[in-house]
Amino acid sequence: MRYIITIQHPAHVHFFKHAIRELKSNGHDVFVFARDKEVAIDLLTAYEIEHIVLAGGQSGGLRGMMVGQTLWEYRLLQRAREIEPDVMAGIGGTAVAHVGALCGARTVVFTDTEHAPGNKITFPFADEIWTPACFTDDGGTKHEQYPGYHELAYLHPNRFEPDPSVLEDVGLDPDDRFVILRVVSWSASHDVGEGGFDDIRDVVDRLEETGARVLITSEAPLPEALEANRATVAPHRMHDLLAYADLFVGEGATMAVESAVLGTPAVYVNTLRMGYTDEIEARYGLLYNCQGSYRHHNALEIAVRILDGEEDRDWDARRERLLNDTVDTTDVILSTLDVDRN
Repeated sequence: MRYIITIQHPAHVHFFKHAIRELKSNGHDVFVFARDKEVAIDLLTAYEIEHIVLAGGQSGGLRGMMVGQTLWEYRLLQRAREIEPDVMAGIGGTAVAHVGALCGARTVVFTDTEHAPGNKITFPFADEIWTPACFTDDGGTKHEQYPGYHELAYLHPNRFEPDPSVLEDVGLDPDDRFVILRVVSWSASHDVGEGGFDDIRDVVDRLEETGARVLITSEAPLPEALEANRATVAPHRMHDLLAYADLFVGEGATMAVESAVLGTPAVYVNTLRMGYTDEIEARYGLLYNCQGSYRHHNALEIAVRILDGEEDRDWDARRERLLNDTVDTTDVILSTLDVDRN
């Protein structure tokens, strides 16, 4: 069979990487088309996934997003007409759903984001919509669910074992305490009008007062005084670092959930919330949602309590309970895409 898989964000590379390899090993043709957003292309290269870049990332406000999306879909349609794929798949999947409908391919859309603006113009055109069971919106008769999260496609123990040598790469000893701090750019379409921290310098100061080292990963430029805190680890090794961190604090939901499923407590600071962040907090206590007007203050209070040992929780036991309740999401992807497995 002939597959087209689209990549529009670094997390999409992780989500599909194992499925792409298995599809190819089963003799299928897989064509990967990408947008150049953040480190997505670096990750595709690091994982030796053949790909073609069709468009850049999103920029220039709403108008820029619309122009960029139109260019992305037009170029994808050109390629799809040449390839004549049997199946097209993507996360979010607006372009997949539209282009697949025009070229006769079966289209499979994966999503976990209820508030994504593209859902309304994607779901009606997709053949199948796959979400975690905690997804709170109704996708209609084409909507399928599974017990798990996107992040378990690549961080399930079947797929990932952290490498402790990453600590040496960033100048840490195994006994050192450290926090991963994530700052987003707020340029994505679903981030318009939302917010996270009030002052990133205050966050670093408060966390460092506990004696922990703070390593920052940021989509946006940092204040010059904080550049020394920037995490210098290669993008494809960030999950190793998250696994050994004492805490994650950040504005990005994906990295918050990645941390949680690795057993690292996560403080998620963002006015947006999703079914999966709510579930991981309510059922497993591995993630703390901080959304309201006092989110900055509340997040720092929680973070300091965790680092000072006042949150007496067995994080490993909580992670084990989560893993017992969920599945390897790559198996879900493959059972959906690869007819040879069914």
